[in-house]
Amino acid sequence: MKKLLTLFAFATLVAAPAWAATKTVTLSVPGMTCAACPFTVKAALSKVEGVSKTDVIFDKREATVTFDDAKTSVLALMKATGNAGYPSTLKN
Repeated sequence: MKKLLTLFAFATLVAAPAWAATKTVTLSVPGMTCAACPFTVKAALSKVEGVSKTDVIFDKREATVTFDDAKTSVLALMKATGNAGYPSTLKN
């Protein structure tokens, strides 16, 4: 029984990364007012651990971000844009 429990615990630890999922969200970033703003927003989002892709569209005032939800969260993404001077919200 003890071996079975140990094996189960080990399998759970090894499989934990499999529970992580890649997610894509779109953030509304209304504070982008010039053509240079998207570069700053993209740079801020790209520095967040777990972000694999960022697409910032100035005309729509939005950023689409693909990330590993085991390494970061939507709140961390919004914090990153806010810290760069561009507060954002999750777009529905």
